[in-house]
Amino acid sequence: MFAAVFTGTATGTAGATEAGPAGASAGGWTCPGTPVPAGYVITAFNRSGCNGSGSWLQEPARDGIWTCAGSPIVTGYVTTSYISTGCSGVGSWLHNLARDGIWTCAGSPVVSGYVTTNYISNGCSGIGSWYHQLVRNGIWTCPYSPIPAGYRSTTYNATGCGGLGAWYTVRA
Repeated sequence: MFAAVFTGTATGTAGATEAGPAGASAGGWTCPGTPVPAGYVITAFNRSGCNGSGSWLQEPARDGIWTCAGSPIVTGYVTTSYISTGCSGVGSWLHNLARDGIWTCAGSPVVSGYVTTNYISNGCSGIGSWYHQLVRNGIWTCPYSPIPAGYRSTTYNATGCGGLGAWYTVRA
């Protein structure tokens, strides 16, 4: 059922008792299979909505909003905390705008122009956390960190990034 919610494989929006009129244009309470509009996230789940199929609340993304597991992550945002019991037991992620010096949960996107520079294995409720910084000449980056155009990795340090190793990154 959860896959259908986010891929749009189920049909229709009728029966979302919380939604008011069926077929609302953007956001609000929706039934499984309703596409999430660009710039929106899923913030709540009601198991009894949509005649027992469950209904999902879609809202515009904003800094500091909690979203349900499986919600899209809007461009420019990262996930910074996780609660496994949130969103009626589905799990919740805290979405924040990317900024220099922010810790993100494992699996969060790395926004363009940023690199990961440290790692804590037990961060983000045990999922792991990555430290994001704006790229600059002479920064140490973690393995698998994106390296923006105009930069390259050189020297390796096995003890960097919380023991995962780190690469010295310089302007190309």
